Amino acid sequence: MRRGPVRLAGGLIIAAALVATAAGCNSVSSTKSAGGSDKCGLKIAFFGALTGSAANLGVNIEQGSELAIIKYNEQHKDCTVDFAKLDSQGTADAAPGLARQVVTDKKVVGVVGPAFSGESSVADPIFNDAGIPLITPSATSPSLSTKGWKVFHRAVANDDAQGPAAGLFIKNSMKSQKVAVVDDQSAYGSGLAEKVKSILGTAVVATDKVQADGQQTDFSATVTKIVSSGADTLFYGGYYQNAGLLRKQLTAAAWKGTMVGGDGVKDAGFLTAAGKDAAEGTITTCPCAPATQAKGTFVADYKAKWNVDPGTYSDAAYDATNIFLQGIQAGNTTPEKMNSYLKTVSYDGVANTYSFTATGDLDPAKVVVWTYKFSGGEIVPNAKAPTS
Repeated sequence: MRRGPVRLAGGLIIAAALVATAAGCNSVSSTKSAGGSDKCGLKIAFFGALTGSAANLGVNIEQGSELAIIKYNEQHKDCTVDFAKLDSQGTADAAPGLARQVVTDKKVVGVVGPAFSGESSVADPIFNDAGIPLITPSATSPSLSTKGWKVFHRAVANDDAQGPAAGLFIKNSMKSQKVAVVDDQSAYGSGLAEKVKSILGTAVVATDKVQADGQQTDFSATVTKIVSSGADTLFYGGYYQNAGLLRKQLTAAAWKGTMVGGDGVKDAGFLTAAGKDAAEGTITTCPCAPATQAKGTFVADYKAKWNVDPGTYSDAAYDATNIFLQGIQAGNTTPEKMNSYLKTVSYDGVANTYSFTATGDLDPAKVVVWTYKFSGGEIVPNAKAPTS
């Protein structure tokens, strides 16, 4: 999942406040061992949106990560690991300051995140220069693994898999003959849209671009294009807020087609923006298996702790955090050692089995893309999407 820059009034003030928060009350501390083991008191940091328009997705990830820390510390009460939560609001503006905050903390041996690709593009170089390893459970821009960063690792497939999977699903499973493609001009949204168009070819009968989430509420011009094109399917590249508003306005215009979106639309926020009736039947893709079908006791443990079912990428974040925790247990107590460990790790998690390529991407043999459907006010697994 990618999220690009969001311009906010007073952005520098907000970024400074976020750094202060990350350094203080947003850090979960744990008891250290009196024995002084170098495994004790180390820190794993979460980096992503806890507030702002992308908060729903960020909280899913943070809660999965924090659950892994909690369970680890319950089993290692005499030698625990700390957890720092850094709220980026999903913006590239705040990310560099927060990344610099992380790298000055000598206890940090790993970062779960950044959650979005826009913030990753500006934070990851800072982590790389400092040698701080990261595992993102959700940033899907293919370009992130092409920069030569030695600390970058990704626990899900990138958009080179998700975009074609969405296009193939529309073409082969939905048998759609006329498709409109709209994106929000972000690296994420436009990248997915281009992949979908490349698969669908002449079946694309209309295209349009809209502004980013929070910057546009009236989609009447886009609605008119879609309706007049005769499209029976709309692919939207972008995030849930705009997708929901667009779906709501299409329904008001009596459009009877099906909306399809990427993982940025797979969120309860889409239901809020669209309304339950308008959202019904919408399809999303995600390079993630259903979190509610994760192995072991994860689903029950997550719901017991947070009083909700795990959401998008909750299980991948839980696994990413446990990869770091396994590394600590194996004696990888410095960033340098942790980076070496990640080069050869093979970890059987609740969502997948993980190993990384030389560029940090998930082993292609482990890639999976699923489709999900909004049905009865819920997001339910639909079917695996074809990846070739």
